Amino acid sequence: MRLTQITPFVPCTRLGPQVAFYRDVLGFSVGFEAEGYAFLRRDDIAVRLVQVFEDVDLTAASRQGAFYIDVNDLNAVYSEMAPRLNSLPDGRVRPPFTQPYGQREFHVFDEDCTLVYFGESAG
Repeated sequence: MRLTQITPFVPCTRLGPQVAFYRDVLGFSVGFEAEGYAFLRRDDIAVRLVQVFEDVDLTAASRQGAFYIDVNDLNAVYSEMAPRLNSLPDGRVRPPFTQPYGQREFHVFDEDCTLVYFGESAG
């Protein structure tokens, strides 16, 4: 017996733009979409987008969320996404860098300020 995957629920105020971001910028494919919900997958990981009321301020510090995606060959992942990441407004992407705790990472804010970390061991 073993655990095989974690699939975060990611809140969003507008499902359409959020689906488009994960699909068109981060390269996920849409596995299922219904009113207020979408399931997206890329390789062996997935996210579940859940629409909340538009008056919920997901940019408020108390509401902000994050999740971490472990990758192989971070530079290749970043290079593949770079043309699309470069089209995002300033402040939404932090390019690859090495953390003091030994991880090489890049960070991207989605449409509702959820922080998506991509990383691998720097060693």
